[in-house]
Amino acid sequence: MADKKTSLLGELTKGLLKENPTFVMLLGMCPTLAVTTQAKNGIGMGLATTFVLVGSNVVISALRKVIPDKVRIPSFIVIIASFVTLIGFLLEGFVPDLYDALGIYLTLITVNCIIFGRAEMFASKNGVVASAMDGIGMGLGFTFALFLMGSVREIIGSGQWMGMNIPALHSNPMLIFIMPAGGFFTLGVIIAVINKLRNRKPPQEISCAECPHAKECGRAGERA
Repeated sequence: MADKKTSLLGELTKGLLKENPTFVMLLGMCPTLAVTTQAKNGIGMGLATTFVLVGSNVVISALRKVIPDKVRIPSFIVIIASFVTLIGFLLEGFVPDLYDALGIYLTLITVNCIIFGRAEMFASKNGVVASAMDGIGMGLGFTFALFLMGSVREIIGSGQWMGMNIPALHSNPMLIFIMPAGGFFTLGVIIAVINKLRNRKPPQEISCAECPHAKECGRAGERA
């Protein structure tokens, strides 16, 4: 039981940083660069994608032994498109401003390679609970990535954040950050920082004998 809980926890957390779909796997670049001019748009797109990801993962996992292999891909597309249509209706009815801001990119969730990739590589091969955890983890990782990028671009490019003015930047924003070039630059910088943190090695202790300056200080053979 403990091993199962640990496994499910791993499926839930892997998408946050270790296998983040945007910063590590470089998936879903189109909405990542298009809608992240504001932090709230990033959250909206991320949560909409999470809803579709979890729903499609659960249904595909539950039907994985029923769907014939020859029509696997079309079946996945129909299931994913059904959830995209549902979230589209919900946003249009309850959050019309966000629906208008996301525009065509909301519909394009149907062909988002994150969702289709998880359906093909994970949900079609694993149980319902594990697939749900995978969907939640990947969805939250995608939401975090879009929110982070949207926050950076909005603060620097507009001098605002979530409707609040940033005193030092509001009167003199760097408009390039809310343009496509700013999106690519922001994405590249964040990926570089994450790679640096992931590849950072802890300090290692060495003896004086292994030090390249041991002969100069006359302490060769001693232990540090």
